[in-house]
Amino acid sequence: MAEPKLEVKYYPPQGDYYTFNDEEEYADKGRGWGLFGKAAKKQFLYKNATSQHPITIKGYQEYNNVNILVVEFENGKLTCIHPSYLKEMQSGSFSRLPVGEDVEAVEGEAPVVGDADLVGTEETPAKAKTKAKAASGEKTATGKPKEKKEKLDLPVDKVKFTAKVKEFTTKPNPFSDNDDEVILFEEVVVLGEIPLVIGDAWCGYSNTLKALGLEVGNSLEFDGKVVDKKFNKEILYKLNNPSKIVKKDA
Repeated sequence: MAEPKLEVKYYPPQGDYYTFNDEEEYADKGRGWGLFGKAAKKQFLYKNATSQHPITIKGYQEYNNVNILVVEFENGKLTCIHPSYLKEMQSGSFSRLPVGEDVEAVEGEAPVVGDADLVGTEETPAKAKTKAKAASGEKTATGKPKEKKEKLDLPVDKVKFTAKVKEFTTKPNPFSDNDDEVILFEEVVVLGEIPLVIGDAWCGYSNTLKALGLEVGNSLEFDGKVVDKKFNKEILYKLNNPSKIVKKDA
């Protein structure tokens, strides 16, 4: 008698997740995660002990400062997976149970056990629960509630900004030997009938920006998108794909 087919257990993303603005960002991210080389790969295989399923990468979420992929099956269902685990699945010799397969999970909820393997950290469920309480403003074991900054209602579409270069720095990339170069901005404002003050924000230091020969203190005007993606506890927003950049001063 044939063995019953092992069902895939889905770990859907919790809340919103980041999508790719264009093919260039997808390719840059994929190479950073080590999923392909120069040529961007669109389709991957999700494997378990008895079957394999074609999937595509829809986006990613951040978990403890680590990027976790959001992938889509042919049936339209989403699940989360660590980039290095997805890379391992592409090997012809891969044949084992998916991470957390021995754990009960309800579709639509994150697994309560096995997240450490899913995200590649040493965090235990107890620690994760403590962090969740702190993030929600609940008191932790120390009795000190975590202070939360009020979130801004960000525009969805591309808008025009003014900003001032505050600092050139780097951001650790857990999937590369090299850190990512970034620019920190201050006095960031979304222009319009009612200007929206963003304050501090960050942006990848792309070749387009490098070509401008920017210096600390330069004021810029440009088009782009702002997303809720923190650089650190103080800088909560990222500026994506700046274009039509005008340097206002030398």
